[in-house]
Amino acid sequence: MSIEIHHQFKLNGIPFDKEGLKEVGYSLVKEGDSYEHPIGDFLLDWCNDSTVVSVRTSGSTGKPKHLELQKKYMVNSALATGEFFNLQPGDSVLHSLPTEFIAGKMMLVRAMVLGLEIDYVEPTSSPLDFISKTYDFCAMVPLQLSNSLGKLDKVKTLIVGGAPMSTLLREQVQNKRIRVYETYGMTETITHVAIKAINHPKENNFKTLQGVTLSTDKRNCLVIDAPQISDRPVVTNDVVNLISETEFDWLGRFDSIINSGGVKLIPEQIEAKLAKVIENRFFVAGLPDEKLGQRMVLVVEGEIDQETLFGKIKAISKLEKFEIPKRIFALPRFSETANGKILRKETLQHFD
Repeated sequence: MSIEIHHQFKLNGIPFDKEGLKEVGYSLVKEGDSYEHPIGDFLLDWCNDSTVVSVRTSGSTGKPKHLELQKKYMVNSALATGEFFNLQPGDSVLHSLPTEFIAGKMMLVRAMVLGLEIDYVEPTSSPLDFISKTYDFCAMVPLQLSNSLGKLDKVKTLIVGGAPMSTLLREQVQNKRIRVYETYGMTETITHVAIKAINHPKENNFKTLQGVTLSTDKRNCLVIDAPQISDRPVVTNDVVNLISETEFDWLGRFDSIINSGGVKLIPEQIEAKLAKVIENRFFVAGLPDEKLGQRMVLVVEGEIDQETLFGKIKAISKLEKFEIPKRIFALPRFSETANGKILRKETLQHFD
């Protein structure tokens, strides 16, 4: 498949055509820093004659696996994002995500397809620390945004994905000038297929990009029909409240639901309530229990005073009695994926 590079595309301030990008790719693979190797690999893959690109999933909801994605679908995804955010040729983009994964690859694809001027930096937890110019568009994971709150004047529009934003983080960006959007998607959908404005103005539900329609299965899990980016509907494990075929409220993961004494608890909904009194990273989960089937526990990263925290939790007015954790565990450090997502099952193994 012949992929054209937009004539206004620039990488780190320099315009490149396809042949030029091949040379850049070889150079980054052979002589670049470790974080630049995946960038070089992807540029070589994108500029070859193959119709597909091999991508690996992060492994946050299961074992990491390799998928082959059609380049034409990746182009379609880039065009849909460009239309939604009104990205124009010559707009500036900061690339601060790991290029091993689909979100990082798609930042480069959007730039090459839409004619954007993209600069890349090492994908650290604080990517704006050494940035001196202002960018029109950027993508981050929640941890990067949390560590960049004092420097957000360097970006005009930011998309946040990879993991749900916490209640606290949503509140922290309300008075910032930057426009912040939370995204919903996965490797199989070539990053985001739905977007929710977090500020200016704040929206409650995710709305799909053009050409994407939604339904649910018997589990109330989201089914995505997007013929421009996938040959078949994508069945997810995400429990949702479906508002319409183009709008939904995300509730949580089907495979993380806790059945405690016959009551089905959605961890993500409870975590949103607990976030008001817990500053550290945390999650709730179910552990085996002879009487209840599963008992809900709270796992917190770092040092905590359990008695004080229990008192704060019990004082949360919106927390139902059965949503109060039966026990609190603390760990110095959570298990996580290469791009910073918490591995809940692996972390819970400490308490088996």
